Amino acid sequence: MAKIKKASESLTIMTNIVLPNETNSLRNLFGGELLAKMDRCASISAARHCERRVVTASVNHVSFNHPIPEGGVVVLESKVSRAFSTSMEVYVDVWLDDPINQKKIHTNAGIYTFVAVDEFNRPIPIPEMVPETEEEKERFAAAFRRKELSLILSGRMKPLESVELKKLFQEPQEPKKDKK
Repeated sequence: MAKIKKASESLTIMTNIVLPNETNSLRNLFGGELLAKMDRCASISAARHCERRVVTASVNHVSFNHPIPEGGVVVLESKVSRAFSTSMEVYVDVWLDDPINQKKIHTNAGIYTFVAVDEFNRPIPIPEMVPETEEEKERFAAAFRRKELSLILSGRMKPLESVELKKLFQEPQEPKKDKK
């Protein structure tokens, strides 16, 4: 597949208000409700990138840094952070938007992995993705390290076969001096 797409082409923004039936006993958004919203948002980004049906392969990381109260406006922003051969990583940022005081608080972040599938639910190749902004470039590089770590933890890669993770633990080398 020769097509190369930009990360920005997969940008998805979803805005919701937190309703009473979505809250816990503290009147904050249930974590599970937020995870479902994040998965929906991320799946749209993944489908936009590959122009195919996608399935969630894993939820790699989710942080719950700030509660989202009942009545709060929650904004989810997702886009593909890196595309591999048949899978892609999608980064989701969650914001509590206070339109009255014109404040936005970054409340959560999550990293999802999706696989593009054909009509028989078999993985299929997807377009490459090119990052443009500094944040996209940072997330792009980090995605490869996360993929290597996932492969090592699942036993599908030996630690010594790692490319990027190995670099994190190697001692810096002194530059070689020219002999004259």
